[in-house]
Amino acid sequence: MPRLVVVLPLAPLNVGDTFLVRDWPLHVTVLAPFLTDAAPGAIAEALEAAASALPALSVVAGGAERFGRRHDIPVTVLEPHPGLTALHDLVVAAVRPYAAAPDEAAFTGTEFRAHVTDKHHARVATGETLELGQLALVDMAPRADPAGRAVLATIPLRPRPPRP
Repeated sequence: MPRLVVVLPLAPLNVGDTFLVRDWPLHVTVLAPFLTDAAPGAIAEALEAAASALPALSVVAGGAERFGRRHDIPVTVLEPHPGLTALHDLVVAAVRPYAAAPDEAAFTGTEFRAHVTDKHHARVATGETLELGQLALVDMAPRADPAGRAVLATIPLRPRPPRP
């Protein structure tokens, strides 16, 4: 049964891109990993119907924190942004019907705290403005899979109009 995740990559991804767990490109997780029996194409269509009319987001990196059960994963939390919270809620509603277990934590978890996990190759700096213009549906292949993670679909958000 596939385990998928929905992210906002900091740099655009392409369908078919693969990367090892340790080499994840920097991203904001919009919907935590979830199990599904649905075809990825059906989920991608639901995401596109829900999110493609939304504008791209410009968000600001806040402070450094540590996440995870042992508080050992360094992240940069994003400043609160109503558009990002709305996108999260929209994605949860659009994907929940495709979940193998709609009551799993990805859909029922506590407050959404947007963040970017530090990676060995990059991190975001406090105060940095991040332009988020694409959703990506990623297959969370088993860690033993030599291909690692695989991008199954990308959905562009609507470009923001230029400022006068």
